[in-house]
This record gives sequence, structure tokens and C-alpha cells, in this order.
Amino acid sequence: MKQEIIIAGFGGQGVLSMGKILAYAGLMEGKEVTWMPAYGPEQRGGTANVTVIVSDERISSPILSSYDTAIVLNQPSLDKFQPKVKPGGTLIYDNFGILNPPTREDIAAHHITAMETAAEMKMMKCFNMFVLGGLLKLHPIVSLESVMKALKKSLPERHHHLLPMNEQAILKGMEIIQKDE
Repeated sequence: MKQEIIIAGFGGQGVLSMGKILAYAGLMEGKEVTWMPAYGPEQRGGTANVTVIVSDERISSPILSSYDTAIVLNQPSLDKFQPKVKPGGTLIYDNFGILNPPTREDIAAHHITAMETAAEMKMMKCFNMFVLGGLLKLHPIVSLESVMKALKKSLPERHHHLLPMNEQAILKGMEIIQKDE
């Protein structure tokens, strides 16, 4: 099993932390992982993306030109990374940030109403966990238990009281992801 993933959106959407949690979870399961962030100097409000590879075997290079899965949280990211999803790959996008939905017919496109659901549930700080839940529903590359351990490791101790809310967001994300028709 090897999954090459790009997660992209605006700074402040939790793109980099989503990738870090996925990478930590993979490490905790004894998998080979890479985590390679990229963001503009403005970070919040600018574009950010992270490449994560989770594999059962050694990873030859963290540099990728195409991806098994792309998670895009805004239109610029969709425009940039949709062409880089491998044929037969997966594209996950949040409806809120997308004006022109995916057009490729050789990939599986899935939408998730993460922003809308996070607002309805008053859990905006967990927005990225809804999206991560959607990914794990489609590609269970790591277990929920490992994700929760990784989240505990990456969150400062003063925020550990938020762990149950994050788990709730992940589980809800697994419910709300939908395949495009």
C-alpha cells in the first residue's frame, strides 16, 4: 500500500496540520512517511499545500509530480492540482471554496460539505478534521485510533480538551463525503 497525497488550500484552513497528523499516524503504525509542506510568506490567507506519502515500503523520493489523491479547499488549488491527479485517482473538495467543480472524468471526484457542517455544528476550529474524516472514509490508510494519538501528540496540552470534538468531526466527515455524479 502506498498513497501519495497533496492537501492544498488557504493558509489558516489547517492544511499543514492535517498533513502532519496523517504523517504522525502513519509513523505510529510503523509505516514509511514523508511530509513536505509548502506555503507562501503570508501563511494565513496565502496558499498552502503539503505533500504526504504513506507507504508500507520505502519511499524513494518525497518529490512528486502527480498524486493518487488531491484534497483541495479552494478554487486556485483545484485549478492547480486537478490536472496532477493520476488517472483513476481521487479528488476531494469542499463545496464552499469551489466555484467551478472538477471536470475530469478519469478520476473519482468527491465533495464534502466540511465548511458548512463545521459552521452548523459550531466546530469551525475542527474544519480540517471533517475533511480528514472524508479522506479516511475513502482511503483508510491509517486507523482512527492512530489519528487520535497523532492529534494528541501534535496539539499543545492546553488544547487536549478539544480531542473529543476533533474525533466527532472526523466521524462526521466520514458520513458527509459524497461521490460526484
